[in-house]
Amino acid sequence: MKSAIADWISEKLAQKKLLFMLLDPDRVQPANAAKLAERAESAAVDALLIGSSLLTGSSLSATVQAVKAVTDLPVILFPGDVTQLSEHADAVLFLSLISGRNPQYLIGEHVKAAPFLHQHKLEAIPTGYILVGGGALTSVQFVSGTLPVPVDKPDIATVHALAGQYLGHKLIYLEGGSGTGQSVSPEMVRQVRLRLEVPLLVGGGIENPEQARALYRAGADVLVIGNSFEQDASVERLQEFTALTEMNYD
Repeated sequence: MKSAIADWISEKLAQKKLLFMLLDPDRVQPANAAKLAERAESAAVDALLIGSSLLTGSSLSATVQAVKAVTDLPVILFPGDVTQLSEHADAVLFLSLISGRNPQYLIGEHVKAAPFLHQHKLEAIPTGYILVGGGALTSVQFVSGTLPVPVDKPDIATVHALAGQYLGHKLIYLEGGSGTGQSVSPEMVRQVRLRLEVPLLVGGGIENPEQARALYRAGADVLVIGNSFEQDASVERLQEFTALTEMNYD
């Protein structure tokens, strides 16, 4: 099974931290997504994620095609369920919601997606997905019917991340309160990173470069930013974040 994007992530991480922009077709029309993608490439964002916790229908695939037409950045699906797949993407984060106990998001959606992935030879990157929360109810929590790991329990996040690694996930993704302004804490990232051997992605609630710097310093390998970039995606602002990926955090 080919793993071009997974290998690309590993190779890039040997050189620097990474920054991914998340585009949500529920909030961004294809034409606007294409404009954001062009700015992202100009500002040296590393890759684009496309997905939503609510979307059903054809706008996701239209967004993927619009973005692919204007940029050479890797386009990776970040699906909420099996309806959010497109053969036009470069890869898909094959997410298992390992912080929850709902079998639909542990294996059910994966079984339904498998024939599509096989037919279209779409690269699937096994990813352990851990929700972190404690404030306002997020869309992902509501749709998935699962509880998040409490924000003040890094030990619980750590054992879930380790379990995901032992199950064979190539990436672990800590997702904070996207849209609520509450990100995963640097202390949680630090404790998870100390014990984890696979790349660690962190997203949700990252609003400014200061937060991003703290999360990179704590051990995040990849930051994923969506809402904040939708509100202000000037090349200059994007470059404030991408400059952080080149810093030495040793």
